[in-house]
Amino acid sequence: MNPVLKRTLTGLAVGAVVICAALLAPQTAIEALVMALGLLAYWEFVSLITLKYRAQGKRTASVPFLILGMLVILIGVGMLAEIADLYGDTPCGPFKLGNVMLLYVIAIVKFSDVGGFAFGLTSAKLMKGGNHKLCPTISPNKSWEGLFGSVFASCLVSCCFMGATGFGVVKSLACGVTAALVGTAGDLVESKFKRWVGVKDSSAMKITNGMGGFLDMVDSLLFAPAVLYFLMGLEF
Repeated sequence: MNPVLKRTLTGLAVGAVVICAALLAPQTAIEALVMALGLLAYWEFVSLITLKYRAQGKRTASVPFLILGMLVILIGVGMLAEIADLYGDTPCGPFKLGNVMLLYVIAIVKFSDVGGFAFGLTSAKLMKGGNHKLCPTISPNKSWEGLFGSVFASCLVSCCFMGATGFGVVKSLACGVTAALVGTAGDLVESKFKRWVGVKDSSAMKITNGMGGFLDMVDSLLFAPAVLYFLMGLEF
């Protein structure tokens, strides 16, 4: 199967599962799921760090580095549960507002990934000479054109949620731009880490066709939920 088609179909399948879980799961289940995902991502982080240090002839990894990784991954991903809890059980159509806002944050961050991939792939084929690289030493496939696509897609999805979030156009666009930029930053941080340890995917074991490890799944969610939690609480 074509790699792009495989990745697209896989993304749609995983997306359907995430949508159902975000909208239907009670708060206790959301907390458990988020913690499980964070722990799996951190387990991959520790595994890769351990392999890197052993390759350098060291018996154990740096403890401060392990603690820093734990804080970034578990707190970053854990903020998703905090967002759901913040908005609570207020009705929002047939669902709870906390669940809808959780889905909103995941959607604007992850659709920025989709937009970046689609715009970057298309512009690379249409533009003479290819794309303008964003950070070639960290992530050769990242481009300024892809970043524009990320911002566009995230803002579009954010505006589609206006009826549920109650945000105005300005706040919706602000959240969209923030999700795209901070999500891309998280992606680049993980790319730098993988380049340092010398792997392409965060896990040698594929979760599903066309996807890498758990750390690859949450890279754009490392910083975005915490920043959006603060931004969404502002009145403007």
